[in-house]
Amino acid sequence: MTSPTLDKARFLNDRLDWNLLRTFLVIVQERGVSRAAARLHVTQPAVSQALKRLEESLDCRLIQRHGARFEPTRAGEEVFRIASDIYGHVSRLESELDERRDEVAGSVRLLSLSRMQSAVYDQFLADFHQTYPRIELQIEVMRSSDIISSLLQKTATVGLGLCRAPDERLNLRCFMRQRYAIFCGRHHRLFGRHGLTTNDLLAENFVSFTSDQLGDSLSPLTVFRDTRGFTGRIVAASSSLDEVRRMIFAGFGIGCLPEHIVREDLAQQRLWRLPPDEGVTDVDIQLMWLRARKMNAAEQAFLEAMERTMQRYSLTERLSMVPG
Repeated sequence: MTSPTLDKARFLNDRLDWNLLRTFLVIVQERGVSRAAARLHVTQPAVSQALKRLEESLDCRLIQRHGARFEPTRAGEEVFRIASDIYGHVSRLESELDERRDEVAGSVRLLSLSRMQSAVYDQFLADFHQTYPRIELQIEVMRSSDIISSLLQKTATVGLGLCRAPDERLNLRCFMRQRYAIFCGRHHRLFGRHGLTTNDLLAENFVSFTSDQLGDSLSPLTVFRDTRGFTGRIVAASSSLDEVRRMIFAGFGIGCLPEHIVREDLAQQRLWRLPPDEGVTDVDIQLMWLRARKMNAAEQAFLEAMERTMQRYSLTERLSMVPG
């Protein structure tokens, strides 16, 4: 006579729908059912039903909601880890069994923001080149608005940039979610000071991005300053993250930067974190491509490989600076 636990394990091995695991992966990666539905090109009720069926199959709650917060339970985190491993192995198996991969040739034109800082992204590029050695990859760095224009004009394959006002002609997948916070540099009078509040910053001058304008890709930074009552002037601006970071370090003013990119600067005491403790806003870097563009074999291979990577790694893991 078998035990109930053994019977359940056999049931899962024989009857579990692996498509439910993939749906769950996307739900966690996108931090919500509606975003997962958009990414999977299905309805929101279909995603909710898939989550319910998976929870019933595993006999445990996988997602916990706290108001607007959406996060996996402890069991959900374990299921996500196992599912990520499974789909990672499946992706590698697909590459190994594809005898035609060495025959795929062509070029891919990728437009990107500067400072795409992610160990997952770096490893993706390495794996892609190893799998498709005959595909030529051209990467050009430019502003998000120019990336979108180029995609709409069909002069590029794919883009990695910011998109505040989604265009129905573009496919969008969130590749990275950056948390912006306020920092000052070593030469600023607030550097090293503890116990500050947001009110202590209201009169400080700002270093800004040129896209930090209402309606532009970084307009949440503008909205934050306006709603909190900041009165300081914008005394320096650039479209380059590196130049904004440089001017903040030089003491021109305080400014917003992605938290994960300046970790080393904080460790080396080049920059100082300022309130609010929770940061300012999350800004998504989107993988974008034109729906109507007919892809060649090389371009299709690149997109499929990129989406497999996004299925395997969560948004948090994609911000890692070291290989996982």
